[in-house]
Amino acid sequence: MTLDENHYLKRWRSNFVAGLAIVMPGVITFAVVVWILANVSNVTDKLLFFVPKSWIRTHFADGSWGEIHWYWSWLALIWALFLVCLVGRYGRNYLGRKAIEWLDTAIMRVPLLNKIYGTIKQVNESFSSNKSSFKQAVLVAFPYEGSRAVGFVTGEQAGLGGEKLLSVFIPTTPNPTSGFLLLLPESEVIKLDMSVAEGIKFIISLGALSPDHNSLRLTASPTDAASPPVAR
Repeated sequence: MTLDENHYLKRWRSNFVAGLAIVMPGVITFAVVVWILANVSNVTDKLLFFVPKSWIRTHFADGSWGEIHWYWSWLALIWALFLVCLVGRYGRNYLGRKAIEWLDTAIMRVPLLNKIYGTIKQVNESFSSNKSSFKQAVLVAFPYEGSRAVGFVTGEQAGLGGEKLLSVFIPTTPNPTSGFLLLLPESEVIKLDMSVAEGIKFIISLGALSPDHNSLRLTASPTDAASPPVAR
């Protein structure tokens, strides 16, 4: 390969890397939106139960039905948003609050259903409250000894013998809504000089959006000083 050809390939490789950095955020955003809409439509489409099937689906000659037309799916999504807004509006007045309390009481009296509903309601209230559910970005040994994972402290628990345990949520990447919940002694949790927002960005971006290099150091506190050092 001649010098000119080598220079030509390097230039195009640089152009490709630069273009990828520009296009990738938009492509990922579009893919995430499409994925969300595809999964949400599986639920919202059922709100069109009152519409004749022949209106929203194609009826083939063999008697089978096709997928719901895309414009009906969008209409179902708009209908769902309207219903949520309607519930939110009337749920803020006296009669609406009483109706919600009555519904909660009725559901909580149903065996098995009360466990599922109660758990989901607690998680929803925790994440929808003004107080952040994530209190501190931390570094823990996960999934095996010698490795490190970024997580978030969500609470404190009492362990055996009065030992203080921290509830640490380890999100998956790039979807941080799922993950693992660990109960770890406070001495095994490394608190980071990193905000919760920076930690979430770091996880969603697959580590590409790295925070300031000083963010992976220990916070200046007596407890953290006893923690194992972080490899730099």
